[in-house]
Parts: sequence; C-alpha cells; structure tokens
Amino acid sequence: MGSTTNGTYRRSGRSGTWRNWGGNVSARPAREAVPASVGEVAEAVRRAAEEGLRVKAVGTGHSFTAIAATDGLLIRPRLLTGIRRIDRRAMTVTVEAGTPLKRLNTALAREGLSLANMGDIMEQTVSGAVGTGTHGTGRDSASIAAQLRGLELVTADGSVLTCSARENPEVFAAARIGLGALGVVTALTFAVEPLFLLTAREEPMPLPRVLDRFDELWAENEHFEFYWFPHTDGTITKRNNRSAGPERPVPPLRGWFEDEFLSNGVFQAANWAGRAVPATVPAIARVSSRALSARTYTDIPYKVFTSPRRVRFVEMEYALPREAAVEAVRELKAVIDRSRLRVGFPVEVRTAPADDITLSTASGRDTAYIAVHMFRGTPYRSYFTAAERVFTAYEGRPHWGKVHTRTAEHLAEVYPRFGEFTALRDRLDPDRRFQNDHLRRVLGP
Repeated sequence: MGSTTNGTYRRSGRSGTWRNWGGNVSARPAREAVPASVGEVAEAVRRAAEEGLRVKAVGTGHSFTAIAATDGLLIRPRLLTGIRRIDRRAMTVTVEAGTPLKRLNTALAREGLSLANMGDIMEQTVSGAVGTGTHGTGRDSASIAAQLRGLELVTADGSVLTCSARENPEVFAAARIGLGALGVVTALTFAVEPLFLLTAREEPMPLPRVLDRFDELWAENEHFEFYWFPHTDGTITKRNNRSAGPERPVPPLRGWFEDEFLSNGVFQAANWAGRAVPATVPAIARVSSRALSARTYTDIPYKVFTSPRRVRFVEMEYALPREAAVEAVRELKAVIDRSRLRVGFPVEVRTAPADDITLSTASGRDTAYIAVHMFRGTPYRSYFTAAERVFTAYEGRPHWGKVHTRTAEHLAEVYPRFGEFTALRDRLDPDRRFQNDHLRRVLGP
C-alpha cells in the first residue's frame, strides 16, 4: 500500500472494501485517510478536491443507509478521539469527532458528569450519532444533537468553521444533523450536567393495555418506551425516571443472564432458527415475549439508557407526530396479522419533544418513533415496504441513518425547513464535494 508524505492517506487494496455494521451496504473507496488533527482533515479535503475525489467520513458504520458510502476519499476519524476540554462553568464538554459514545460516557462519569439523554447503544462515534439524528426516548429531553452547544466543521474548500448559536448560527442550526452533506465535523461541544441516577422499571404488559394507556405512560415518565413482539400481544415496557438513590444496579449474574444470555445469545439462536424455518417465527415470538420478567434497578444514566446489541439486524425507523403513534402501531399490527410476513424482531416505540434543528426528525413537532427490524440475512423488503406505507400515511419522516425509500421530493414536503438546508448546502458545498448517490436521492442534485 502506498501513502502520501504526511501519512494521512492510505491507498485502498483488495482489503479496502468498506461495509456497514448491518452488512447491507458496502463501498470501495479510491483512498482512505486517517487524520490525527483538524489540520490533517482540512488537508485531506483539499487534496481530494485537487484529485477530483468525493469525500465522506465514516465512524463505526451503524447507519443502515449508504449515507457514508463513497468511491472517492473515505475519512476514518479513529485518531480524532478524546476530550479536548471540560468547562465546568458553562457545563459543557468538547470532544473530538471520532470518539465513541461509550468512551465519552465513561469519561464523563469519572468526572461526575453526564449527558441528559442518549440512545440505546453507545458503539457509534459522537459525530456519526449526531450527524444522523440518533436519539433515545424522552418526554422533555431530546436527541443527542439537541444537546449540542457548538461544533467544528471542515468545509469543501478546507476552511474550518466553528459554529454555535452565536457564531455561524445558520450553519449550527443545520450542521447539528448535517448528514455529512455540509462538511466533515471534527469536534463537538455538548451540554452536560452533574451525574445523576435513574430508576428503570421494566415489565411485560399486553399491547392493548399499552396502547390504551400510551398518553398516560408518556406523561407520567421522563423516559418511556416499549417493545412489541409481532405475532403476539406481548410487550416489554421501560420507564426511566430520575432518582435520589440509593444506587441499586442489576446484580451481575442477573444482568449477564438477561442482557447477554437471553437478549443476545438465546435471541440470536432463535433468529437463526427463524431464518432457517420461517414458519417457526410466530411460536418463537411467543416464547421471546415471555422470556424477560419484570425488574427495577437504579444506576447512572448510560448504564440505564444503553444496552449491548450483539445480534445484528437491519432497521427502518420513522418519526410520526406523537398523537399518531397509537393508531399507527395498531395499523402496523393489522398489516402483519393479515399477511404472510414472519417478523422475529420486536417493534420499538419511543418519543421525543419538538426541537429546532433544521432536518431533525423531531423538528417543530412532538414526535413518536416507530422502528422495525429484521435479523441480518433475512429478507426484509416486503416487511419494510408494508411498514413504510403505514408510516408515510401519517406524515412520517424516515430516520436519516436507517433504511427507507424516500426521495428529496417527499422529504421536502414533510420537512418545513428542507429548502433552508439545501440552500446552505449550495453555499458551503457548491461543487458537491461531499455528495454520494444516497445524498443525491434524499437531498436532490
């Protein structure tokens, strides 16, 4: 393999094929760069322009779309990691873009700090999670991107912009969820707060009862979500609320048995069986829906919000107006019940408050998220197509990092500020240095 003199480029050979975590997207970049500083990122972008290469940055590949795929220059930020600074007066932390969320969470906890909310996995890089709109569930606290107070962005000409509500505010409004279309994010500044405790209450509940009580469960809990097992009326509900303590984590043996053995090991084996013999899926789903019992525990936030996900899958998720959630789930259930579909993964339902980020899935409206999954290697298109018909009928907005078939024409209708984003893109990247086929489809040429 050859390299340039400053070491930021690595030429791709046969081993240069990139694949995402879900295994449904691959690409063969012409070059790879592994920059160790914002200056090296800027230099890599400038050199790519001289060579006529498109540029994409990719973290852990947890997106299920081709949002990071390129046949040009692929920037891997694995050397751009770590905390730059903690400002306890402003209660912010500035972190390098390639830092995994897991590393950020543990580092903050050691400092007695925490993010207010987060998604349910923490393997992604901070820039990848923010740039695609990763979220958890919350009545009042929103996505990871909504917790940003600033960011650093390398644009198409190699310039470095620092952005916040006061500095380049129009860029900040859009680049918090920038899809990799505005430039390469090299650092992010998050709002943090003193480390706190959450009490998690997890329990099975019949789906009709969950749907009848959905508004009540949402209103009474800071963080509410549920998982429904298709082919059954079974759900697992989860309610997370702040607690004065004391800390009472899940006992290690029970945690291993439920979170590793059952939720990963046994669940993986069940999905292998379902993939081999689809007719067994409804029976497996009935067993799965009864496998986990109720439990209550109290721990620091990232240990409550996140959980290990070792069973690989492909996912579609749509953001609907929160008031449409119950009817959409009922309709999705009816579609599955009257079809020949065999769905081995639970459907996940979460919520988020409205925010002011230009292309956030929760932009301007209180939101419910409905996510459908299929085991990796299992045909998923028929199921996802049927689900997408349901979701789009309720003015659904697809998650930017998950499978969907929407185009710029549709997205311009469901995002009131879509034109604001594309106009900024025209200004920052007129030559489409950060373009790829996926962005051409969802943002237009």
